[in-house]
Amino acid sequence: MLDWNETFEMYQGSAVALYGLGTETEKALKELEEKFHIVGLLDSFREDGCLYGQRIISLDECIRAEVRLIIVVARPGSCRAIAKRIGTFCRNNGIDLIDIRGKDLCRKTRVTYDFKDVNGTAKNELVRLAGGHTVISVDLFDTLIARQALFSADVIELTEYRLRKKGIEIQDFVEKRLKYEKELSKTSSPYLEEIYERVLEHTSEEITAKELTELEWAVDYDLIVPRLDMVELVSEFYRQGKAVYIITDTYYTKCRILKMLEKCGIKDYTDLLVSCEYQTGKTQGLFQTFREKIGGGKGLHIGDDLYADIECAGRAGLSSCHIFSSLDLLELAGYLGLQAKCGHLLTRLKAGMFAARLFNSPFQFETQEKAISIKTSADIGFLFMAPMICDFVVWFREKVRERKLKNILFSARDGYLIKKLYDMLNGFGEFQKPEASGVYFMTSRMAAIRAGIEDEDDIGYVAGMKFSGTLRRQLWERFGIDAGEDDIEEKTIFDYAQQIKENAAEHKKRYQRYVSSLPIQEGDVAFFDFVAKGTSQMFVSRWMEHHLKGLYFLQLEKDFMQDKNLDIEAFYSEGGETAIYDDYYILETVLTSPEPSFLEFDRNGTACFADETRTDRDMNCFLQIQEGIEEYFRRYLQICPDPAMGIEKETDELLLKMIHKVAILDQDFLNIKVEDRFFNRMTDITDLI
Repeated sequence: MLDWNETFEMYQGSAVALYGLGTETEKALKELEEKFHIVGLLDSFREDGCLYGQRIISLDECIRAEVRLIIVVARPGSCRAIAKRIGTFCRNNGIDLIDIRGKDLCRKTRVTYDFKDVNGTAKNELVRLAGGHTVISVDLFDTLIARQALFSADVIELTEYRLRKKGIEIQDFVEKRLKYEKELSKTSSPYLEEIYERVLEHTSEEITAKELTELEWAVDYDLIVPRLDMVELVSEFYRQGKAVYIITDTYYTKCRILKMLEKCGIKDYTDLLVSCEYQTGKTQGLFQTFREKIGGGKGLHIGDDLYADIECAGRAGLSSCHIFSSLDLLELAGYLGLQAKCGHLLTRLKAGMFAARLFNSPFQFETQEKAISIKTSADIGFLFMAPMICDFVVWFREKVRERKLKNILFSARDGYLIKKLYDMLNGFGEFQKPEASGVYFMTSRMAAIRAGIEDEDDIGYVAGMKFSGTLRRQLWERFGIDAGEDDIEEKTIFDYAQQIKENAAEHKKRYQRYVSSLPIQEGDVAFFDFVAKGTSQMFVSRWMEHHLKGLYFLQLEKDFMQDKNLDIEAFYSEGGETAIYDDYYILETVLTSPEPSFLEFDRNGTACFADETRTDRDMNCFLQIQEGIEEYFRRYLQICPDPAMGIEKETDELLLKMIHKVAILDQDFLNIKVEDRFFNRMTDITDLI
C-alpha cells in the first residue's frame, strides 16, 4: 500500500491523521499504526464518534494535536475533491497532505494548454480585410473543410486498408500513390484517375484506375467536415453581394468537389475553380486563370498554406489573408502530447477527429486569455469521453462474441447509453445480425441489495461500505426500511436484521417475476456494469437461473472480491496511474438514463424509482454530452475501416486527461453535482476537474 522508505519516513514519530472512513482506512490502519502516531480520523461529514478504534476528529483538532501530516485514504478521483476541500487549510497551517499512494495533493501539478505565444488573423481582422474587397476567393481543404485524419496521407492509407478488406493487395500501395502524384504534379495538376493509371502499370490485381479513384474519394468524402466559422463567414460575404470563389488544388473532378461542398452545407459562392480541370495548380498558373476570370480586378484570397495560398496569391496580384488549419493549431499547441502516439493509423484517425472538432474554428487562439476552450457539453462528450467509451463498446462486443454469449443485461442506469452504442455497432457492416440480444435491465446497487440479502453476513458486507449519514437514513436509503419513531441512538444495523431479511425475501419474489418476463435465451448472460466491485452482480445472481459473466468498464477492489466467486472481466482494473481511475466519477455521472435510480418493484410489478435530484439543466447537459458521444461513434464507424482493428487505451486516456487542461466555458456542466445515493455523497464537478 505505502512506499514507507521513500515517501513517509520523514514523518516517523510525528502526529498524523487519516482522511477517510471507508473499509480501506481500516486496512491502512493496520499498517500505519506501527509507524505513525495516529491522532484520529477525518471525514467530510462527521467530526465526532469512534471508528476502527480511532476517534473521529475535526480539522481544528488537527491543529491542536500538532498534526504534521494528513494521509488521504481514498481513490484518486476523490483525492482531487478532498484536496480542493482542505488543501488551503493544510497549506495555511503547515500540514502536508499526501494520498495513500504517496502523491503530494497540495503540490500544483496542473498543466494547461494555451495560445499565449500565438499570433494570427483574428476573426474581426478577416472581416475588416474582406470589407475592402468586392471579390473574395477562398481555399477549400483545411480552410473551409477539415479532414478527420491527422495527415492527408492517412486518406491513402485508409484506402489501402479498405482494399485489403476486399482481398486486394497492391505492393507498396501508399508509396506508389504518393510517388506518382508528386511526379505528375511537377508539370500539371493531374486527375486522380491519371495517378492510379500509373500505380496500376506494374500490378496484376484485377481492379481499374476508375475503381481506385472512386474508393479513395469515398474515403475522403467520409472524412471531411465543414469548418463552421469559416463557412458562415464566407456565406456572409456572399450575402453582402461580394463575388465569392472557391479555389482548390485537387485531383478530384469538379463534380466530386461539388458533392463534398453539398455534404458540408457550402452553397453560398459564385463559382468553383478546380485545379485538375484547368491542368494547373495554385503554384503554377491557377491564380492567373482566376485573375482572368474576374477581369483582372483586385481580390482577397483566404487560405491556410503560406506558400500556395499566400505567397502565390500575392505573386498573382491578389491580396491575401492567412488563417490556421486545424493541424496548424494542433502543432502550435505542441500536439497536446499526441504526436508520440501517432505511429498507428487508428491513433491518427482519433487525433484527426479530435483536432477537426477542437480546432474547427481557425480563431480558437483568440478565445478568453488565449486558452484552449470548450464551449458546449456536446464537445466535452465528443472530445474527451467518446474515444474511451467507444473503445470499451468495441471491446465489450468482442468479448460477447468470443464467449458466444446469447444474452446481455445492460444494468441501469449506466447501461442506457452503452446499450445504444452497442446496438449502433451491431448495425454496422460485418457486425450486423448479432448473436446476442441486449436488454436494458432494471437494477441498481440498492435494488440488488434490497432483494438479494439472505443473512447477517450479507448485512455486514453492506454495512461495511461507508455511508455518510445517520443509521436512520442508511436504513431507508439502502434497505427501504422506515425506522419510524424508533429511538435508534444506541442501535446498530443488525438490530434490524430480521426486518431486512423479510423485506429482501419479498423483494426477491417480485424481482424474479420481472426476470421471468425478460427475453433471455438458454446459456450464460453477459452482465454489464460500468464501475463496480461486483456487488450488484453478486446479489442479482441469487435470483438468476443463468450464470452471469460480468463485463465491466472498471472493476474496483478486485482483490477484496476474490472470495465472492464472481465471474468478472474488466476493460480496466483498479490500480496504476490511469486516467480512468482518476476520472471515472465524471464518466459515471454523465452516462446515465432519463429516469432516476431504480429502487425496487412494488406488489404490482411496477418499477419504483428514487426521488429525482437532477435539475432540468443537469439533464439537458447530460443529454448533450451523450449526443456528442453518439456523434463521435457514428463518425468513427463511418471512417474506421474496422472498429476492431485496435484499441488505443493510451490515446483514450490522454484525451480524457485533457478535460483538466482546457478552459470549460459551459456553465451547465460546471454546475453539475456528482451524486452517489448509495454512499449519501454529493460532490461538485468542479472539485473533480
